[in-house]
Amino acid sequence: MPAPYTVIIPARLASTRLPNKPLADIAGVPMVVRVAQRVQGGVAPTVRVVVAADDADILDACKQHQVECILTSAHHTSGSDRLAEASALLGLADDHTVVNVQGDEPLIDPDLVQAVADLLDRKPQASMGTAAHAISSVAEFNNPNVVKVVCNAAGFAMYFSRAPISWWRDGYAQGIHTLPANRPLRHIGIYSYRVGFLRAFPSLPAAPCEALEALEQLRALWHGHTIAVHVSEREPGAGVDTPEDLARVRDFFRASAVGM
Repeated sequence: MPAPYTVIIPARLASTRLPNKPLADIAGVPMVVRVAQRVQGGVAPTVRVVVAADDADILDACKQHQVECILTSAHHTSGSDRLAEASALLGLADDHTVVNVQGDEPLIDPDLVQAVADLLDRKPQASMGTAAHAISSVAEFNNPNVVKVVCNAAGFAMYFSRAPISWWRDGYAQGIHTLPANRPLRHIGIYSYRVGFLRAFPSLPAAPCEALEALEQLRALWHGHTIAVHVSEREPGAGVDTPEDLARVRDFFRASAVGM
């Protein structure tokens, strides 16, 4: 039986590209509720799934669909800050594991959630866990919005970057036209934390590389913490960042309903 853990789904209304994103309708259900329902439907019954909202409208939407939700500050600057407050409100012990699932991932694979949670059981020296998968295209590798990760032999992250890493010295001498056989890894934005570390993380000074790359996980590495990485054979379902993304996810749920 897997060790119990808590999934926390941070949700905030502010979004420049897609206003009120957590409440966006997907086949009659708000998106953040879709995320919670997908996780709940695929993980063990011992796993608690909680939405950490910044607005009473999200709280009300979750209650209407019997999804547990707590109200957190509207002034957090990062998702980890919101998770730390939520962990305190829920009274979670320092050795408990929390998995952060983004509120705009209605196609999240529950098996991936479980795999990232399991990392902290299997690797007791890790403060955090996350996931990655092999990059399949040159365009993806070159895209600065696609975060890459390089791991060591033990499966711990060495570095995360928006740049194309690892750099194939000989193969990329004339530009990046193909990928090496040992394909680079794309970081998947799902995290597991030990609650004790999560409480301390917001107070750690930001790392210089964190500010340059705009990647919060680099703060953990800079301060000497380890991040275990699960390499998935499957690419994650598409997240929702833009109206076009939302339209694709709506089409998916509409087609799924027709096929039932």
